[in-house]
Amino acid sequence: MKIHVIGGGLAGSEAAWQVTRRGLDCVLHEMRPARPTPAHQTDRLAELVCSNSLKSESESTAPWLLKEELRRLDSLLLCAAQKARVPGGHALTVDRDVFASEVTEAIAGEPRIELRREQVVSLDDDGIWIVASGPLTSGPLAAEIARLTGSERLYFYDSISPIVDAETVDTSIAFWASRYGKSTDNTDDYLNCPLDRAQYERFVDELLAAASATAHIEEDSACYFEACLPIEELARRGRDTLRFGPMKPMGLTDPRTGRRPYACVQLRQENLRADSFNLVGFQNHMKFGDQARVLRLIPGLEKAEFLRYGQIHRNTYINAPALLNATLQLKARPRVLFAGQISGVEGYVESIATGLMAGMHAAALARGEEPRPLPGATALGSLCRYISGADPADYQPANITFDLLPALDEATRHELRRDKKARHAEVCRRALAALEEWRG
Repeated sequence: MKIHVIGGGLAGSEAAWQVTRRGLDCVLHEMRPARPTPAHQTDRLAELVCSNSLKSESESTAPWLLKEELRRLDSLLLCAAQKARVPGGHALTVDRDVFASEVTEAIAGEPRIELRREQVVSLDDDGIWIVASGPLTSGPLAAEIARLTGSERLYFYDSISPIVDAETVDTSIAFWASRYGKSTDNTDDYLNCPLDRAQYERFVDELLAAASATAHIEEDSACYFEACLPIEELARRGRDTLRFGPMKPMGLTDPRTGRRPYACVQLRQENLRADSFNLVGFQNHMKFGDQARVLRLIPGLEKAEFLRYGQIHRNTYINAPALLNATLQLKARPRVLFAGQISGVEGYVESIATGLMAGMHAAALARGEEPRPLPGATALGSLCRYISGADPADYQPANITFDLLPALDEATRHELRRDKKARHAEVCRRALAALEEWRG
């Protein structure tokens, strides 16, 4: 039985790879470059769009646990991330170009994967389908998904941070530092642009007065995802909101004054050559002209050249708890699986994770076996449990957090009640033990 994977992003690439690791063939459908999207810039597979960070690598954190489980299950994309890694403090931060190239070359070099550059508009009854078409699912495919699921298309608006040319940042003002001195290999990983109170107040005034770009979808109002709010939306919630969010100065000291700035913007290296920087947390919805004008009010960025402006794009996802089971199969049609952001997870690593699991489960189906859910004690299993078991009446995409994993037993919680780090370490130990037992 032929396995089809729709979408050559993070989830789709991982799913296709996992199918072949189990000795089976698959077809990977990717509509780019024949049909571009508003956010992608190349035709490469696994192109990162919103950030180049795959979150914390600090041991015994929830993002670390999810990545560790993926590594133990031989994730292609986690392997590519390690090869493409650039300094990023305690985060797994990658060079976008190297990362996408590594994945694209691996997929192209795998004879069991047939890569078709075409748009899929129909899921016929033959074969097994993994839908990993991502947040920018095309209109015709979204209509087909709506037909299959019997539900209307759901969406929220997601945002992309701007990127500046490194040579145009004024390093007589911007200074290298990591918060509280936490760095990679004793090397400071961020350029920091400090603002005093007057500079911050002017920035907020101009930000609130800036014109918004036209949305890709005509709606009376945009519904933003809380974990990825545009900076102007944050500013509307209070003048100091940015200082407690992406412009927080905590843990930083301006070497020119010897004091903590009133506010601070952090720039993160985009690639191994360090020739471009991402404005961390500065996704926005301003028109490009206003965006350049407002962001150049930030000290150190007065002459910044923008390699990419911030943007807003549609993010489409299904109401997974009403539609999917714990193995990511469509309840009404078990030969159709969903993975990635369209399944209702938020985050790059979470998308990779659901792709890996969908690939494993699809391979089991093709062999005539019953797919085995991951244990609920694991990060992978807890993510699927959320996707399939959350309240469908108020479903929101989720990142991996310890809240999704089962609580420790009462005796262990009592023993470790004063040591949060120890509790998290025990949750991770339990998860990895459960994963190894599941693997047999």
